[in-house]
Amino acid sequence: MRRMTCRSLLQLACVLLLLVLNVSDVWAASGMPAITVQGTGQGQSYSLTLQVLILMTAITFLPAIVLMMTSFTRIVIVLTLLRQAIGAGTSPPNQVLIGLALFLTLFVMGPVIDRINTDAVQPYMAGTLEGTVALEKGVAPLKSFMLEQTRESDIATFVRIAGQQAYNTPEEVPLRILVPAFVTSELKTAFQIGFMIFIPFVIIDLVVASVLMSMGMMMLSPMMISLPFKIMLFVLVDGWTLVVSTLASSFYR
Repeated sequence: MRRMTCRSLLQLACVLLLLVLNVSDVWAASGMPAITVQGTGQGQSYSLTLQVLILMTAITFLPAIVLMMTSFTRIVIVLTLLRQAIGAGTSPPNQVLIGLALFLTLFVMGPVIDRINTDAVQPYMAGTLEGTVALEKGVAPLKSFMLEQTRESDIATFVRIAGQQAYNTPEEVPLRILVPAFVTSELKTAFQIGFMIFIPFVIIDLVVASVLMSMGMMMLSPMMISLPFKIMLFVLVDGWTLVVSTLASSFYR
């Protein structure tokens, strides 16, 4: 599953890289200054601008940002636990789960992305904000989202590990402490939701196993008999809608 996640994110990074290369061609045609390397007695000019170089370097961190600083971690873990609870093997396949998790992540992170675009990207593209100021304004909505989802105990744990003093306000917590605390909280929340999902399916397995034992059919696998009942129950209660809506609403409690 981790291999499929990395493959999907790398494909997205390749698309962004192609877009960046197209932007670099436009900048080169408009006469933006290129990087000049001074040699012995002469200079060498390259068509790649410094801004594009920084952007291409930042794109390499895209998989880590999507995995560790958004709602993707909680969503993909819950969907994987749901598949294991049903016991349907590899159905739905990894590609479907990763795709659903990515699009659900875009849905959940929509307000955050809109704020980043309004507060940082558009003013920077218009030339009204400097790069450092735009970066600070762009990180602020993402940081606010992570703070809302992170438990104070997890932040306190990593503050203590880092040997830092307690911060007066949550906004003062740096990203190097907030990101691991956020991931830890997301893992805990995901497994809590997964536990609640497992309970009804475990009950069905226990009932089927008890019935088979009472009938003396001990050689028959209970999983083979209980699987159709679990699928039928999940379809009757509109399980996918319930799980997806519960996941989306869990980020706006």
